Amino acid sequence: MRVRVLYHDHCFDGAASAAFFSRFVRDRFYPSADFAYAGMMHTPSQTWDEAVFDGDVNAIVDFKYAPSDRLTWWFDHHQSAFLKPEDAEQFRTAQKPWHFFDPDFRSCTKFIAKIAAEKFGYDAPDLKELVEWADIVDGAQYRDAQEAVEIALPATKLVLVIEGAKGSDIVHHIIRLMQRERLEAIANDGKVQQLFRPLYEQHLKTKELIKQVCRYDRGVVFFDLVDHGLEGYNKFIPYYLYPESVYTVSVLIASFRTKISVGSNPWVHGELKHNLASICERYGGGGHPRVGAISLPPGAVDEARRVAAEIVAELRGQ
Repeated sequence: MRVRVLYHDHCFDGAASAAFFSRFVRDRFYPSADFAYAGMMHTPSQTWDEAVFDGDVNAIVDFKYAPSDRLTWWFDHHQSAFLKPEDAEQFRTAQKPWHFFDPDFRSCTKFIAKIAAEKFGYDAPDLKELVEWADIVDGAQYRDAQEAVEIALPATKLVLVIEGAKGSDIVHHIIRLMQRERLEAIANDGKVQQLFRPLYEQHLKTKELIKQVCRYDRGVVFFDLVDHGLEGYNKFIPYYLYPESVYTVSVLIASFRTKISVGSNPWVHGELKHNLASICERYGGGGHPRVGAISLPPGAVDEARRVAAEIVAELRGQ
């Protein structure tokens, strides 16, 4: 038997969700199955190709719903979990017993663990650390910006590798290790360390670059990385540089999209005035109330800059 697990790629919670889900269903349902992983990324024209559901059992974790009869398991916690209103209606009316959605959870990993315990009587005490750190990372529950940016703990080292590595091979390697190993052992794994060292050096350079190019005004940090060739950055750097800031908006490019990232400072007290997922949804993106993103086609830099300027103006109250 083959179990295909589709997960949110280059995301700590996505990898942890794939790991916890795999351990859960292997222990409870498919003890002799082969598990295969495929990372999914948000794209400008997001659709589902039936060919990706090539397992005897197919699962999506920490990613958008697919209205496919071949989808066996689904777990997600994003406000923007459905590509179309018809997909949301199908999910509600079909009420498939192994499809689960709850946008109130900070992390999909913790959501899977809760469902596994409450509905299937499953517990994995040795994965408690993994579940707790997935909730910290995806829910931006670090003690402070220093903990998130200075990359001293095993979990933060793994975040750097998972988010920054090219391709998905190392993520699949980490997913398999996460099912049995503690985070410190995974962070010290030879393959992980081989990638961590150059990624950490790049992280330090990126922090300095953002310090140079970002602009802070009326609670909002904005920066444009299009001309610097960076596809990503530690999203807490702006709050490390400007602890008083409330929001961050950035523009960057990758081979398959032009991206606008929109985030909020997790250490600002009180309710935010804006739901960032709802703002991003107006431009075809989505996310969570406190963090979101918009994917435009490759090369759509002028459009991305225009959208980013509109969002910055809105967040600044202009």
